[in-house]
Amino acid sequence: MSAATTTFDMSRCFVRVTGERGDFVEFEFALGEPEIFIEMILTREAFEDFCRERNPVIQQLDEGEPGKDEDDAEFDWRLSDAREKHFRH
Repeated sequence: MSAATTTFDMSRCFVRVTGERGDFVEFEFALGEPEIFIEMILTREAFEDFCRERNPVIQQLDEGEPGKDEDDAEFDWRLSDAREKHFRH
């Protein structure tokens, strides 16, 4: 195995909180690689249980990358962005 080859480790998981609405927590959950995630929403209590059971790496929400051009940013959005930016006219 070369130095450039990495192993996809399904035992590693990642959580990134993207928002909160009342007693609900919106977050991204990933297994193996933080870049490949699903968006989830749970009650705060269920979210805390979820994290306690999985012991994820907690990541900070990146609010935009410097140097990213508008063409790339057009496709870099979450479901929560859809209701605010993409589907309301």
